[in-house]
Amino acid sequence: MTTRTRFAPSPTGFFHIGSARTALFNWLFARHTGGTFVLRIEDTDKERNTDEALRVILDGMRWLGLQWDEGPEAGGARGPYFQSQRGDLYRAQLKVLADKGRAYERDGAWWFRLEGERHLEFDDFAKREVEKVRAAPAVIDDLVRGRVERAEDRDFVLFRANGEPVFHFVNVVDDIAMGITHVIRGEDHLSNTSKHVELFRAFGAPLPTYAHIPLILKTDGPGKMSKRDRGALVEEYRARGYLPEAVRNYLCLLGWTPKDGRTVLPIGDIIAQFELRDIHQANARFDERKMASVNQDTLRALPPAEFARLATARLAAAGIAPPADRLAPVLAAAQPKLSALEHLPEFVGYFFSDDYARSPEALEGLSRKGGDPAARVREALPSLEAAAWDAPGIDAALAAAAAAHGQKPSAYMAPIRYGVSGQAGGPHFHDVLALLGKDRCLARLRAFAA
Repeated sequence: MTTRTRFAPSPTGFFHIGSARTALFNWLFARHTGGTFVLRIEDTDKERNTDEALRVILDGMRWLGLQWDEGPEAGGARGPYFQSQRGDLYRAQLKVLADKGRAYERDGAWWFRLEGERHLEFDDFAKREVEKVRAAPAVIDDLVRGRVERAEDRDFVLFRANGEPVFHFVNVVDDIAMGITHVIRGEDHLSNTSKHVELFRAFGAPLPTYAHIPLILKTDGPGKMSKRDRGALVEEYRARGYLPEAVRNYLCLLGWTPKDGRTVLPIGDIIAQFELRDIHQANARFDERKMASVNQDTLRALPPAEFARLATARLAAAGIAPPADRLAPVLAAAQPKLSALEHLPEFVGYFFSDDYARSPEALEGLSRKGGDPAARVREALPSLEAAAWDAPGIDAALAAAAAAHGQKPSAYMAPIRYGVSGQAGGPHFHDVLALLGKDRCLARLRAFAA
C-alpha cells in the first residue's frame, strides 16, 4: 500500500510552529516511504477563515520546502481539497450513516448513534440525568503512544442545527475519501480518536495508522506553546532572515532525534533516517537559542556564493549597497562570525559609511568589564599610529601599550573594536582593522578617544 499522509490546517490566523512541525513530520514520512503528502484545507468555519490566512500557510510551507503532492494549487484526483467545497460529499455520507441507523436527527442537528448498552445516569456537569452508552472501547496501536484504549460514553453531533458538519465527521469522511493511510497529528488530538474510530467502524472503512506526536511546550514555564508566545510563528523567522532549511532542521528536533546524533544535517539525511516509531513520547520544549544556534551553523556552512546572494539582498533592504569589489572581502570575513542575517546591517554597515550607529549596550558592557574604554583607546593610540598595519604590527603595538600602562594586550581589543565599529562583536579583530585601513581606523579612534 502506498503511504498517504495529510496536513489539514484551518486558515484562521498565523502559521504556528506547532502546525509547521506537524506538516513537516507528515511530509518527512511521506518522503521517507516514497508516498504522497496531501494538503487539505479545513475551511468550514466561515466566520474565521480568510484568504490572507490561507496565503500565510501556503507561503510558509513553500518557504520551508514542504511542497505538497496533492492539494490547493497542485491539484490531484481526490479533490476538491477545501472542505468548504465538499458539502455534497458530507451530506451523502451522512445519509449513508442514517440508512444504517447510525445517524439520527434531534432538535435540528444530526447525531451519531453509538452501539452498546444504553442507560440513564446522573451527570454532575449537566446537573441532570443523561443517556449514556456502554460501548466497546476503541483500541489503536499508536506508533508513538503505543496501545491506547478509549471509549465514548454518549452519542455525539455530526451536523449542527445550522447545517454545518462538525470537525470529527468531515475529518473522517475526508480521510476515507482521500485514502489517508497514516494520521500524524498532535497529542492534543488523542482525545478525539475514539470518536474517529467509531466513525471509521460505522462506515466499514479500515482504520489509518495513528501517530500522535508530542506537544511543543513554551520556552519558559509550563504549558503548550501558543501563538502569543515569542518565537511561535513561522513568519517571524522568515521576516528576520532565518534560513528556511535551519528552521526546518530545528523543527525536526522537536520530538525526534537523528540516529547518528547530529543536530545539523542535510534534509536528505533527515528523510533517510526519519521513522515514526523513533518520535519521542515526552513533550518537546521550544528553545529559541537552540534554533538560533542551528541557524548560525547552517548560515556559516553555506557556499560563499549563496551567502553573498542572501547577504546582498539583506543589505540592500537596509539601504546598504556598496560596490561588489568592496563587499566581497567584507562578506568573506563576516560569514564565519555572523549568527543571523537579521544582524548583518549593523555587523558590517560601518565598513561602508562613517555614519554608523554605536550600540549603547555594547559601550555599557565595555565600561562594566574593563573601565573607561575611551581611556584604553587613548593609551593605545600612540603605538597604533606608529605601527605597521598588519596583524603582527598591531599585536606589537598593543603589547607596547600594555607594558606602558600595566594592562594586558587583550584589554585594548574590545575598546578598539568599539571605537572603529560601534559594536561589541563582528568579524575577526584583525580583519576589521585591515579591511577598514589604517587611516580610517585612526580617525575613528581619535574621535572616540576625544
